[in-house]
Amino acid sequence: MSAEGITVRVLGDYGPFSRMGKSIGYQVTIGQSSYLLDCGSPLFQQIGGHGLKTVRGLLITHCHDDHKRWFSDLALFNMYAPDIPNRVFLLTSEDIHRDIVRCSGAALERSLSVDSKRVVDVSYEDYIEFHALGPIAKYKIESRYEGAGRFRLYVADSNGSEVSPDMAKIIISKRTRKPRLLFKDPDYKEWVEPESFYPFSSEVFYEKNSVLKDPEGFTIEAINAPVWHGVPSIGVRFKTDKETLVFSSDTAHDIELWKQLYSEKITQRIPVSMTEGEFESASVIYGDMNDYIERVWSEQRYLEAVKSFENAITVHDIALRNSVVHTDYSRLQHTVLEKDKVILTHSPDVMTSEWVLSRAEKVFRVIGNDFYEVVGDKFYRLNADVYHKESGKYFVGYKNENGKDTLYESDGLLSLTAKWRGGNALYNLDLYEDIDGRYYPKLERENCEYVQRNDGKVELFEHSDKGSTAVIVEDHRPRLSSAA
Repeated sequence: MSAEGITVRVLGDYGPFSRMGKSIGYQVTIGQSSYLLDCGSPLFQQIGGHGLKTVRGLLITHCHDDHKRWFSDLALFNMYAPDIPNRVFLLTSEDIHRDIVRCSGAALERSLSVDSKRVVDVSYEDYIEFHALGPIAKYKIESRYEGAGRFRLYVADSNGSEVSPDMAKIIISKRTRKPRLLFKDPDYKEWVEPESFYPFSSEVFYEKNSVLKDPEGFTIEAINAPVWHGVPSIGVRFKTDKETLVFSSDTAHDIELWKQLYSEKITQRIPVSMTEGEFESASVIYGDMNDYIERVWSEQRYLEAVKSFENAITVHDIALRNSVVHTDYSRLQHTVLEKDKVILTHSPDVMTSEWVLSRAEKVFRVIGNDFYEVVGDKFYRLNADVYHKESGKYFVGYKNENGKDTLYESDGLLSLTAKWRGGNALYNLDLYEDIDGRYYPKLERENCEYVQRNDGKVELFEHSDKGSTAVIVEDHRPRLSSAA
């Protein structure tokens, strides 16, 4: 098969609390253009300095460290490597960029002079070429110096004019002391937090959406409608003439939850010490944003969220249960995702799934409306019945009524552990250990192990008191999974 389509190299797919490391990161390549999507994995170990020089840009979906851990190192590398003339080309939303500037300052804003004799200030713009991905907000929180060392916060429109408090207010959190914008929606006639309420397509709160068009002809677009994670976050859509690939980023994706977010009217909890008139006339209020919003999502955001994954292959985060800010595996049937169009990522150290699981260093190719795993010069369909990660190893399972292993289910979660949590046995299966995309029967004896040689071949070692023996073993994948 030709090299058409979108290639996704999984640099890391573990969350922040993993023993395995290699947090979230992907390299997306279309034609001659290559982008990093998040940088939570060890880039210099995996791609190397020479490889990083060929990357066109970096996209960041949000500011949790498992998604941006290597950001400042990449910025410093581009600054000080002698043969890199360009800054890091960063693509993300306005809100996320504001967070990145704030949290990277300690690493970037000071250095030594060329002769190492002085401490000098370094501008963030000396490291980063920022391109806003997504729209620009029409209304923003600004500050104005009023003399005597005093500043005043206010809401300004796109012309810089101050906005009346009956249209927009600032809520300063009593917990974080950070300001957030409260906005009166002109259609609902309700107070909302606009960054949560509106999709990027909204003309009420946003200017025209900014989409990047790469020289290769494809587009990169930020989406916010289906991304529900707490901190400012975006999903990313890559689109060619024939393919659409969506990275949903971290999100609580649950259609029942989404319906509640847009359909439920919330009663304001204005403090008893404040009259309704005082609330209406106040420009700045110290309190909890959730006391003042009257609706979380707009119907426009909900409808756009539901449609975000149509005709797309999706890389989607996953958790076990009660994760709050991610999608629980037991709730996948309550999403709008299609099982055969999804690659699950961000999974915990131990995970069993009937949906395709990603793994660090796997390479996928999206071609048309399908995706494949790239193994050497072959593309394989992912047709296993079960995917399992444990102790740094990756397994696939195929149903077999005489198989040695059994899949169990309990409260929507799956396991290969016998009588797990009193769960129900679903079916027997044959398990194969995945080594570099090749399948070998799961080992039953502790004195045996598979070892991959430098030439790619795999040997089965058997250890005993008398020494070790090894034999080259057959890859079962061509028999189990047809190549495209």
